[in-house]
Amino acid sequence: MTIDVAKVRNETPGCARVAHLNNAGAALPPRPVMDAVTRHLELEAMTGGYEAAEENAEALDRFYDAVAGLIGAHGDEIAYVENATRAWDLAFYGIRFAPGERVLTTTTEYSSNAIAYRQRGVQVDVVPDDADGTIDLDALEAELRKGGVRLVSLNHVPTSNGLINPAAEVGRLCRAAGVLFLLDACQSVGQIPLDVDEIGCDLMSATGRKFLRGPRGTGFLYARREVLADLEPPMLDNAAADWHAPDRYEMRPDAKRFETWERYMAGQIGLGVAADYASALGMDAIAARIDVLATRLRSGLAAKPGVTVHDRGVLRSGTVTFTVDGRPPAEIVREARARGVNVNVAQPVTHGYDPDAVDAVVRASVHYYNDEDEVDRLLELI
Repeated sequence: MTIDVAKVRNETPGCARVAHLNNAGAALPPRPVMDAVTRHLELEAMTGGYEAAEENAEALDRFYDAVAGLIGAHGDEIAYVENATRAWDLAFYGIRFAPGERVLTTTTEYSSNAIAYRQRGVQVDVVPDDADGTIDLDALEAELRKGGVRLVSLNHVPTSNGLINPAAEVGRLCRAAGVLFLLDACQSVGQIPLDVDEIGCDLMSATGRKFLRGPRGTGFLYARREVLADLEPPMLDNAAADWHAPDRYEMRPDAKRFETWERYMAGQIGLGVAADYASALGMDAIAARIDVLATRLRSGLAAKPGVTVHDRGVLRSGTVTFTVDGRPPAEIVREARARGVNVNVAQPVTHGYDPDAVDAVVRASVHYYNDEDEVDRLLELI
């Protein structure tokens, strides 16, 4: 299966106005997602919010199976959450840690996650990188053998260095050790084929706005059926639990125990449409198209004098990071945007536990709806 680039660009109105190479920040949504969100908002305005939810109950419910189908899960293992950070928080803060239990993570852990470790006071041990920059699997296995590990927390695709961590290999080691595995898929869902059984993760957090091309203010949490009974969300309401007067409550048995009654209904519908849109194109085809464009961009940048590409890893994502001698990344971003090319600044030094992280880089992130001309426009600007 190959992607009809002209068709998907025609279904992406923003392509007519800008070369959007900031998909690791927020992608341009396709028309079906925009239409689904707009229709529901209009229905709310014309009939009332509760009434619109009842009328669109089927579309709201479709979200669960759409997302589950995209990642190889079951619908009852999916919770709708307002963003990836909150999904990750709900999973992490829902784990019962015994005194002295450890968390293993990577040098490129996202700063929000690192803040949560610190706030909760758990012991964090950072697994070193392999020579290529990905997590060192031998070192991870050695740490697991020491014992006392409650959780392995892995970012699948870091926000600022282009690599793809070997999630399935990490999952295999976690299963063998009987340790929980939480995968931060914020930058991988929508650009890399994901199968939670193949990966072996127990929990997965993801956003809607990035490569999945859903609305902002949307995300989801995957929680494997077998671990749900051991997870208690830090906050519950009358959607997450049933109240039994006068003084007892019972949590839902499925992943909806992580949800709240009030939510962005139009966003839930739109995110389900986005998941179906990606599935219809085919994740293998999406990943192949992204790889073609990212390879073209990396090769073109590497050939330019004074340009340093900072990407690491054997397998690389659609995120390409670089610096230009004598030019602050923020200046390059401003000038590119002024010429109709969207890129962004990433600050690796503000994330994780990597002592060798650079201060700032230009981050260009391609998607399947980008074309070769857009990539070449950025190369010409540089």
